[in-house]
Amino acid sequence: MRESKTSIGDVTIWNSMIDGYFRYGHIEEGIVQFRQMQLLGVKPDAYSLSILLGVCDCLSRYLKGKQIHGFIIRNMFDGDPFLVTALIEMYSSCGCPMDTWNLVEKLEDKSNVVVWNAMIGGFCENGLWENSLEVYLFVKNENCKLSSSSFSSALTACSQAGDVGFGRQVHCDVIKMDFQKDPYVCTSLLTMYAKGRLVGDAEKVFNSILDKEIELWNAMISAYVGNGRAYDALDVYSCMRLSAILSDSFTISNLLAPCNMIELYNLGRTLHGELIKRPIQNNIAVQSALLTMYSKCGTTEDADAVFSTIKEKDVVAWGSMISGFCRNLKFKEALYLFKAMEADRVKPDSDIMASVISACIGLDNIQLGFGIHGLVIKSGLGLDSFVASSLIDMYSKRGFPDRNGLPELSISLFPQIVQHGLYPDSVSVTSVLVAISSVAALLKGKAIHGYHLRLEIVSDLQLENALIDMYIKCGYLKYAKHIFRNMSQRNLVTWNSMIAGYGIHDECLHAISLFDEMRKSGIRPDAVTFLSLISSCNHSGLIDEGLNLLQSMRLEYNIEPKMEHYVNIVDLLGRAGCLDDAYTFIQNMPIEPDRSVWLCLLCACRTHRNIKLGELAAHNLLKMEPTRGSNYVQLLNLYAEAGLRDRAAKLRASMRQKGLKKSPGCSWIEVKNKVDTFFSGDSSSLRTVEIYETLSSLRK
Repeated sequence: MRESKTSIGDVTIWNSMIDGYFRYGHIEEGIVQFRQMQLLGVKPDAYSLSILLGVCDCLSRYLKGKQIHGFIIRNMFDGDPFLVTALIEMYSSCGCPMDTWNLVEKLEDKSNVVVWNAMIGGFCENGLWENSLEVYLFVKNENCKLSSSSFSSALTACSQAGDVGFGRQVHCDVIKMDFQKDPYVCTSLLTMYAKGRLVGDAEKVFNSILDKEIELWNAMISAYVGNGRAYDALDVYSCMRLSAILSDSFTISNLLAPCNMIELYNLGRTLHGELIKRPIQNNIAVQSALLTMYSKCGTTEDADAVFSTIKEKDVVAWGSMISGFCRNLKFKEALYLFKAMEADRVKPDSDIMASVISACIGLDNIQLGFGIHGLVIKSGLGLDSFVASSLIDMYSKRGFPDRNGLPELSISLFPQIVQHGLYPDSVSVTSVLVAISSVAALLKGKAIHGYHLRLEIVSDLQLENALIDMYIKCGYLKYAKHIFRNMSQRNLVTWNSMIAGYGIHDECLHAISLFDEMRKSGIRPDAVTFLSLISSCNHSGLIDEGLNLLQSMRLEYNIEPKMEHYVNIVDLLGRAGCLDDAYTFIQNMPIEPDRSVWLCLLCACRTHRNIKLGELAAHNLLKMEPTRGSNYVQLLNLYAEAGLRDRAAKLRASMRQKGLKKSPGCSWIEVKNKVDTFFSGDSSSLRTVEIYETLSSLRK
């Protein structure tokens, strides 16, 4: 160029030089060439400036986008639609899409659709979907000739905003303008319907194209995966192979997700085998997907083998491996890998920090958790909702102050979700129903149920199970029955809850009938099922049925009874007055009886005034827990009710000498949307006088 006077003044050649430097990442050298061009008297044209605008995100050390914009205005280039498009893209990539309005307003010719497409895409890129769709409507009403990019950008905005209604309108425009066969538009349409959970409409779009490109196949596979239809995704892949379409990195990444969903470990290995002979094996996204697949299938050794082959490990690869170890309960290995990641100077993201916190929970190491919390604060992730949720979970599981045993506070948090502009999901509803169940607050439970129905919050099995449990514990078996009978699917928890509900409400025969129905449906009972059934027999006094269930549990289902099963049998025999049988049963238990067994027998002896056996039960009870005041109270009541005042007095004196007291009894009642709690002998209530006046009236 220096030897040719003709070439050195040609701006086209300079543009090629500058563009070449930028394309290969030599930003600083490209800027030097741009300045050299001007020093030699060559005036930059619109293309020169658009090249500069295209690398503004890399120019923070050298030039600012606004400086280039100023140069454009000074040199009278601001009416050039090519440059305006480049400026719009620059401002959008810098997170300032609203600044683009001024650029468009100054355009004399507003019919250039390329400019408007940049606007639509820029707003969409910055999450301003409503603005994006407003621009689309404006362009449409101005009778500009819409292009493939116009529809694709508008449909992407609809996908991200979840506005399927507007998306359908765009679909109509696509058909009117005869773009329904355009591969880019079809892919955007399919994705929009899939994200809106309208898989049937996505299928129609897919089937309408005869000559399908790889992008459309990938979109359909992704649509099925995103909607939990793993087998359909695999069917599409089979059809794609029959059509001789070669898969790419997106195809493989999408297909590895179904292998995780339905644990098709062998298929995952087959896909891995396909990759080995192809260059896309070294794609970091594919490698991370392989790590996730092997981890979810429980084969951390294979995941480790893939991880070791990655030359430049990014945060996604590290995160996949750490979360994989946590998922397979290898918490020490996860923390070791986290240290290795720090040594590699990779900055952790919110997913990794949440996994590390879960490792602290798994190791039951709260001190380490404190340290990780400090790292979270230092890394600036303390305000991340995902990380914060993990920290709350860690502290809650360790029972830290003011976090556990506060169901009323838990219930009061639910309306605050809406007040903060968020919408509760099925997890929110399930959690608050568990809290309501613990205090039997029926009115609040019905209100939450009504809220759930009105907002059409998507139900899942856990939510419906929580509703059944809430109504049972609040005494409304009828409502629980209605939910149970209308459920589309039931799991073991559902059946157990309903069987327990019948038992609690003294409907033992219905509980046993439901147990038979459960077995016929192919659900295998567990220890909880039998506990509910034996407890139900206990409430109804059905001794033979209870004993038969205990025997069936062992012999027919090979389930070893636990202490609570034996307690219920002792209580069943004791309530029926079969005290000697209860004592014989205790002596023949295959496990050492604990406090609850002897306390149960002592209570039965008190009911039936059996002093001798009651003293024997009390002796075993006090031998286990000599400092527990409530253990003495049952024997004290036994003596008092049997008229043995001397023995009662001696026992009372012994309790005083040891400084033992009985914890007061507690009960509560919900009246007018408020729960009042009462303790035995407590007179601290603001309505104590009113309460005792009412009590006196009842006695009269």
